[in-house]
Amino acid sequence: MTWDAAVILLAAGFVGGMANAMAGGASLVTFPALMAVGLPPIVANASNAVAVVFGNIVGAWTDRKRLPTPDLHLLVLVPAALAGGAMGGLLLLYTPETVFTRVVPALIGIATVIFAFSKHIQLALAGQARAAGSALRALLIWASAVYGGYFGAGLGVIFLAVLSATSAWELRAANAVKNVLGVVANAAAIAVFVVQNMISWPETLVMIAACIAGGFAGTKALGVISPATMRRAIVVIGTAMTVYYAWRFWF
Repeated sequence: MTWDAAVILLAAGFVGGMANAMAGGASLVTFPALMAVGLPPIVANASNAVAVVFGNIVGAWTDRKRLPTPDLHLLVLVPAALAGGAMGGLLLLYTPETVFTRVVPALIGIATVIFAFSKHIQLALAGQARAAGSALRALLIWASAVYGGYFGAGLGVIFLAVLSATSAWELRAANAVKNVLGVVANAAAIAVFVVQNMISWPETLVMIAACIAGGFAGTKALGVISPATMRRAIVVIGTAMTVYYAWRFWF
């Protein structure tokens, strides 16, 4: 890894860590950065999953006291997220590099749209009838986790939308459950990536350190930079990366 690559990763990881602490959307910065320093798209995606999972862990720990009382409705979601994350990781493993490369611009674009309209999605679904049974909720969580294991950007928004639409948990409780499920799904996918030696550790370790530093900086910056401003910046970056990689891989 060159010094230029290290600087790019440190900067992207720091911004991504700040984004996660303030508004989310770190992968829209960190994943393109890993590709920019020369990692193949699949390796960059697997490495990114490891780099940003610490933000999920911090979120789960911070909101742990807001978790609903454990019961069957909650506990059934954990194996669903675990199985979905592992399946998504396996799907990535068996996706040819040429195919994934063609899909990358669409994945970044979809994640950017989900992130940009996350509040609208959550509000729209929160008003729906919560008549879904535990089995349907678990199925939706599993399907979401498959996407998350394959390409994690936007998974938290999807999880929160599903939980808001299909449960009676208030928003902070649903958010706490979302954080736990995000850790579970990502951990399952990461286990696949580690076993299959899909992670480029030098770049990943640099990114992890930068994300952690950025996370601490983000909590301090909340009094200076508004989350709304950070969200707009991440949407602009995601849009630019979508256009850039669409031009690079499709034309």
